Amino acid sequence: MKIALVQMDASQTGPTSRMAVMEQATAQAASQGARVIVFPELAVSGYGAGEDIASLAGGPDGDHIRFLTRLASTTGCALVAGLALKDGSRVRNAAVFVTSEGEVSAYYKIHLYGDYEKALFARGEQQPPLVTFEGVRFGLLVCFDVEFPERVRDLAARGADAVLVPTALPKSEAGAFIAGSVIPVRAFENQLFIVYANHCGADARFAYQGRSCLAAPDGQFLARASGDAADIVFADIDITAYDACRAQNPYLEEVMTHCSDLGTVKSKFIQREPDTGS
Repeated sequence: MKIALVQMDASQTGPTSRMAVMEQATAQAASQGARVIVFPELAVSGYGAGEDIASLAGGPDGDHIRFLTRLASTTGCALVAGLALKDGSRVRNAAVFVTSEGEVSAYYKIHLYGDYEKALFARGEQQPPLVTFEGVRFGLLVCFDVEFPERVRDLAARGADAVLVPTALPKSEAGAFIAGSVIPVRAFENQLFIVYANHCGADARFAYQGRSCLAAPDGQFLARASGDAADIVFADIDITAYDACRAQNPYLEEVMTHCSDLGTVKSKFIQREPDTGS
């Protein structure tokens, strides 16, 4: 199955211009054989839209969902994008998976990053979904979620073959480490594919890391975008091609069978006493 990752230029602001970019990218990716097309976090509004995000957010059957459904129907592809969605009186930071048949699966981001997101969004409260498309089982996360090993391990334990991650990773030394090292480690330690689609460039508030990528179960990159240019990158994923890798690195089997002694994560961190010296 061919996957396309669309790295979007953050300097193009406003839903109208961003939706035009998404429509053009969808047509291009579909013409090159992509079956699943993945866009960044808050792809329509732009991540840095701030207080405007609430007014731009739509409901589960709103304009932005209908837009994605139309693109999926026209091309026959599945689309994955980050959106701001209204959930009653609350606004959620969502990832949606939209098929050409009009089926929509949504996940609300659990791990909101920093004061900026916590001021704009309500935290997600539901377990990330699994979506089966053309025989491949996809999990959904958003940006900061993937930096928690437990989130990816949960999806792997439930049978995910790949995890799709719309993101808005900022430009920094830490961001370079996440895109270059954390993402392939998440793929390797869970023996699945990680699809990580980011913005590049800058808006009025933030600069972005770029470096959208697709990492395979052996920890190798199958596709990587640059750090500074809008692009569409492609990779073919073949689940059975990595059976030997999974047999050699049976992390999930070991966790499920032999890690019951680890218990659960404590609700509070252990507070260490400061070292005052002697």
